[in-house]
Amino acid sequence: MATPTPDSVGLLHSLPLLVSVMDREGRFVDISDEWHRRTGYSRDDLRGKRPEDLATPASAERIRQEYVPQLRRTGRLDRVAVTFVTHDGAALDLLATTVPVFEPGTTNFLYSVSLFREPSDRERYERRYIDLYESTPTMLHTVDKDGRIIAVSNHWLEKLGYQRKEVIGRSILDFVTDESRRPLMGGRLQELISLGGMQNVPRQMLTRSGDVIDVLLSARAERDAQGEVVRLLVASKDVTERNRSEARLREAYGEIARLKEELERERDYLREEVNLSMNYGRIVGESPALAAMLARIDAVAGTPASVLIIGETGSGKELVAHAIHGRSRRADGPLVKVNCAAIPQELFESEFFGHVRGAFTGAHRDRVGRFELADGGTIFLDEVGEIPLALQGKLLRVLQEQEFERVGDDKTRKVDVRVIAATNKDLEKAVEAGEFREDLYYRLSVFPVQVPPLRKRGNDVIQLAGHFLDQVCRQFGRAPLQFSEAQVEALKRYDWPGNVRELKNVIERAVILSRGGALRLDLSLTEAGVPADGLQAPARAADPVAVTPVVVTEAAMRDAQRRNLVAALEATGWRVSGKGGAAELLGIRPTTLADRMRSFGIEKPKRRGR
Repeated sequence: MATPTPDSVGLLHSLPLLVSVMDREGRFVDISDEWHRRTGYSRDDLRGKRPEDLATPASAERIRQEYVPQLRRTGRLDRVAVTFVTHDGAALDLLATTVPVFEPGTTNFLYSVSLFREPSDRERYERRYIDLYESTPTMLHTVDKDGRIIAVSNHWLEKLGYQRKEVIGRSILDFVTDESRRPLMGGRLQELISLGGMQNVPRQMLTRSGDVIDVLLSARAERDAQGEVVRLLVASKDVTERNRSEARLREAYGEIARLKEELERERDYLREEVNLSMNYGRIVGESPALAAMLARIDAVAGTPASVLIIGETGSGKELVAHAIHGRSRRADGPLVKVNCAAIPQELFESEFFGHVRGAFTGAHRDRVGRFELADGGTIFLDEVGEIPLALQGKLLRVLQEQEFERVGDDKTRKVDVRVIAATNKDLEKAVEAGEFREDLYYRLSVFPVQVPPLRKRGNDVIQLAGHFLDQVCRQFGRAPLQFSEAQVEALKRYDWPGNVRELKNVIERAVILSRGGALRLDLSLTEAGVPADGLQAPARAADPVAVTPVVVTEAAMRDAQRRNLVAALEATGWRVSGKGGAAELLGIRPTTLADRMRSFGIEKPKRRGR
């Protein structure tokens, strides 16, 4: 490097100031006499050393990480704090101002000159402030009027993964994403800084590893005597996880909304399908008995009254319940069915009212009961006569007061539920026998609806049979079939103890057994106990032929049906329900089979002793 002239060296030595000259690599070249006097180091002691070699460890780290990079990027250091250790081991706090010296008329760097002085009390406080600034557990950075970083907190560096020497003197735009940088290009950053403060401005910052951090920026400006912004103190709040959580939440809400819309479409579709399959709008039949029942449905559907549907097994009590609910003001609410005959006695209260976790063995989580599920709609209590006497009082309470408690919980819950009950029992006799509470009976039977059995509906059986035949053929993908006159007469003569359910089962079996376009009602009705003579329909392509009806006595029909039931029970080892049971073999419900066994006096044979 070019060396100072003798005159300049003499001047340097005689200055009553702490002055040093350093080469391009930042090594001491010369010092003033005052420097020697205050630190105890001679020129020979310092020659070849760097300032950080004399500084305390903390100050040396700051020189390497902050001051040297700042000097290289900005060409100047202004009143930066350093602490040197003197020759005799004492700490000497100084403020250093460093400027470069260039070859005249060129940008060729020759050496740098540093002027050191002791800080005033105010400057000591400022140094204390800088130390606190850097150690605060907050993302802080300070930029000058051009947006160059002049200070950052340690937490800011940790968040972005940088060291201080890699940051100081660089533009803040180097640390934001392209999306956040774009609006600040072309001098707009300087314009924003000149405006002064900001509050919770969203930006995206980029870590050294390339990760994006979402932040909210708030800033306060420091101005000179003319009111111009000289630096901007910026605090950043990391909201990355919050934004991601909100995005996940919005995505979840969007998915919930999508699923809700999908479920609503499926609900509407299923309602149409159910309405079609169960004929809510048109219960099939024109008999006087059916017309009387429909008139009572129309009368009660629009009211909040409890309804008790009375009828034999398979007569269509559930269909009536759907019809009442579908024509009521609660049609848009849920219709929750509870088959009281299928609930174990110890689970009745939990099934009706729900339970809390730990209420009993096996209660591993909270469970919502059927009444709570039906809130705003209707609950259909099928086979209500099977409810245990011990629970009938609690059921009466929820009917009267519309409130209940879950099993194991002391919190009282309110519900708004309409009750429709159904039974094939004579509840009045059950009341007389002490098996059913009288007050509950009167509460349920505010408006009784009697469902006529199929044998009392006259020609309705033919309409229903024709409806089921068309429906089953479509469902099974079969060509349309038709009844012969003999089959029509047989359908009329049969007593139908299983009512509409039995009729549908018979038609389904007949379609399954049919071959070549001929409806094999003979095989299907034979399984139900009707003699087969004259019941086979002609092929679909042939013209209908009048067949002389075969008259069968009632006793013969009942005897044939009894023999058929016993045969089915023996074939299945007297297993009534379940897969492979007699009810499945006959195509009827287990409750229907149990009713017929009682009607015919059929009992399972007792095992002989070994």
